[in-house]
Amino acid sequence: MVMVCGGPPYDDSTREGITVKYMLLINAGASAQDDDACTVEDWMAYDQAVREAGVWVSGESLADLVTATTVRVSKDGKRSVTDGPYAETREVLGGFYVIDVPDLDVALDWAARCPGARGGGSVVVRPVADFGA
Repeated sequence: MVMVCGGPPYDDSTREGITVKYMLLINAGASAQDDDACTVEDWMAYDQAVREAGVWVSGESLADLVTATTVRVSKDGKRSVTDGPYAETREVLGGFYVIDVPDLDVALDWAARCPGARGGGSVVVRPVADFGA
């Protein structure tokens, strides 16, 4: 069961025979440990496995953090734009996959196989909201 903000708990166990889309948010560690760092080959193999399994919906790697721009809007509607998110952080969003799988357990298995989950990184798994569109 997954809690969805602003709505009832989402119970994916009742969706027998129906797949659910999950987003895997890949957070790279700020300082990867050399003994467990992933390689380009690791990423290529993972990407190939996701596609060959037929669960890949979409995915992208994000450009370097120094290219980011942050936008905030105040209560009075005034827009503030700054270069980069300069908050001290231990993890940086590096990319994502959207996969279409039977349930959360399968999504967690794919997240655990992701090279981004190693070397100080993490993979956040969230169901994609379905508004019946």
